[in-house]
Amino acid sequence: MSSLATRREVTLLEVLDRVIDKGVVLWGDLTLSVADVDLIYLGVKLLLSSVETADKMRRQALEASWEADSGHDMALRRDRSTAS
Repeated sequence: MSSLATRREVTLLEVLDRVIDKGVVLWGDLTLSVADVDLIYLGVKLLLSSVETADKMRRQALEASWEADSGHDMALRRDRSTAS
């Protein structure tokens, strides 16, 4: 039997551990309607992760924005120096 055909049972605890370790984002919209009349609209953005994973993701986003800003600042300085 090939390795693709083998099945392995995964417990709920293993799934939660993987989700919290990596983080998951749920994003969606829910509209409650009666007779084609929208009564309730709910927009959902949910981040499920450990505090450590969320902090790591935040630091990576900050570093990426700093790198983008520093590259932009350097380009502005270069443009100003050549324009003088």
